[in-house]
Amino acid sequence: MKSITSSENPLFKQLIKLSESAVQRRESGLTLLDGMHLITAYRASLGSPQRLVIGESAIQNEEVKGLLVQLEREQSVPVVVMSDSLFRAVSQVKTPVGIIALIPIPLMDTIPVYQGESFSVLLETIQDPGNLGSILRSAAAAGAVDIYLSTGCADAWSPKTLRASMGAHFKLRIHEQSDLIKVAREFSGKVIATTLHAKSHLYQAQLTGPVAFLFGNEGAGLSNEVLQSSNDQMSIHMPGGTESLNVAAAAAVCFFERVRQSAEVIK
Repeated sequence: MKSITSSENPLFKQLIKLSESAVQRRESGLTLLDGMHLITAYRASLGSPQRLVIGESAIQNEEVKGLLVQLEREQSVPVVVMSDSLFRAVSQVKTPVGIIALIPIPLMDTIPVYQGESFSVLLETIQDPGNLGSILRSAAAAGAVDIYLSTGCADAWSPKTLRASMGAHFKLRIHEQSDLIKVAREFSGKVIATTLHAKSHLYQAQLTGPVAFLFGNEGAGLSNEVLQSSNDQMSIHMPGGTESLNVAAAAAVCFFERVRQSAEVIK
């Protein structure tokens, strides 16, 4: 295994740029997976990463050692050991496990998606990577297939979004820089917008069959133009009197009400 101890090393510089810059990730078509869980999820869905980078002290970690044994048998992934100080500069995790994978951002036609009824999610200017990752995680768990992100959304492939999604990226087709109005008009099913001002609420809506949910910005909600592209508008009934829900929590409520209704139909 090659060792890196200098901040002038070209690979170290590349990793720093990928960690910090959405432009660099987009132009190179590469991103970083920080931690064993994401790397394991990637390998289960899409195979071997392009490269592994390990902090020097992580070599003694049992999970890391087990992965290295597997990869040694496969003989397909270059492994680099990096000094702990350099590794901490690359990793955005406060207490990193000490392992990062460099991967190509997957092409949509390589993602093994859930084979059920059409279920899509349209997101307008969701700006927090944690919210975006949480929505992706809930969407994948509920059986969504296509996720459409408008211009102004957080970078879907940033390390922060990837960590929040916990591997959901590798079960979804993620379309960035999407024209949500066009997507909504062409969707062959119901397009349901969530808004605090809707007269009907979630539990009155028929959510079986092809459905696309629309969710808007954390503060401003959906723009009027995107809102008008929906077939129906609804709110989430909150008897406790809370003014609103976090967008990721609201999305999870909607997704799993759809799951509940679909299960009732199957019965």
